[in-house]
Amino acid sequence: MTASFTRSPVSTTFIVNVIHAHAGKQDEAFAIIRDVVHYVAERKPGFLWSSLAKSTDGLTVVNIEAISDAGDVELFFSDPLFREKFEKLDAVSTSEFHTYTVGDLVLPKVAP
Repeated sequence: MTASFTRSPVSTTFIVNVIHAHAGKQDEAFAIIRDVVHYVAERKPGFLWSSLAKSTDGLTVVNIEAISDAGDVELFFSDPLFREKFEKLDAVSTSEFHTYTVGDLVLPKVAP
């Protein structure tokens, strides 16, 4: 499966992982989740793409990740090395993630 954009909603599953870094640990939290995402991207067929971002206030890191199916989450966490990498976040942050499916796609009415 290849990632692409379309003008109408496609049934896509997203993981939104918000990582609340402990004081002064944003860069470390970013490095850990980046390692996790690269691990998944190189080994898991359900992975489509990810966007990693750091907040400008130094408090959070966000991973917005597109996957082929909500069941991929269970598949990822069934991998012991994935879990080991992901659990490293506990030392530098608290985090939460939720699974979403696209319900609407909103584009500008006028091309920029």
